[in-house]
Amino acid sequence: MVFKRRDSRHWVTVVAHWFYPRGGWGRAIQYIRHRLHRLPGTPESIARGIFAGAFTVFTPFYGMHFVVAIIIAKLVRGNIIAALLATFLGNPLTYLPIALASIHTGYFLLGREARGVGRNVFHAFSGAWQDLKHNFWAMFTPERADWHALGEFYDEVFLPFMVGSIVPGVVCGLICYYLSVPVIRAYQQRRLAKLRAKMDKMRMQAGNRVE
Repeated sequence: MVFKRRDSRHWVTVVAHWFYPRGGWGRAIQYIRHRLHRLPGTPESIARGIFAGAFTVFTPFYGMHFVVAIIIAKLVRGNIIAALLATFLGNPLTYLPIALASIHTGYFLLGREARGVGRNVFHAFSGAWQDLKHNFWAMFTPERADWHALGEFYDEVFLPFMVGSIVPGVVCGLICYYLSVPVIRAYQQRRLAKLRAKMDKMRMQAGNRVE
């Protein structure tokens, strides 16, 4: 295969690099920032894309963050590549605090008490997975489908998560937007000045050769 890696990685290595990228998170963040700075488009459109990606990581649609980020980026007319890169704000180090912030906010907005919500999240996810597995096999066996745990998951986790993601997602997105615009504008202006200086130097050298 053309795009197959020369050195096949063990699954343990793949999982380890997911939690801690090769070169460390600092290098990964530097790479993402560098890619964001070099994206084509106005600073505002790139920053709107960053807003879309930052907002997306607070939503409960794990496994679909890229899709959600693209949809939001199109709605706000932001840069899609910037939106996809910004979703990397969500990573194994930040998923838990982000999820808890969204769920606690959701419980507050829904007027519920969030007592023991952290423990309930893991229990609800486990129960929902067991229900999905049981109900899948129930289609091929005499077993009866049971949606009780999935109902609890929706009521105790997904609904508060979805409702609560709006406030911290918008706040984080706006912070990223207003921080990004001046930084991207300054970077683009500096890069343009370097390109102009390089072009002027090339013209001078070409003029000297003609003379």
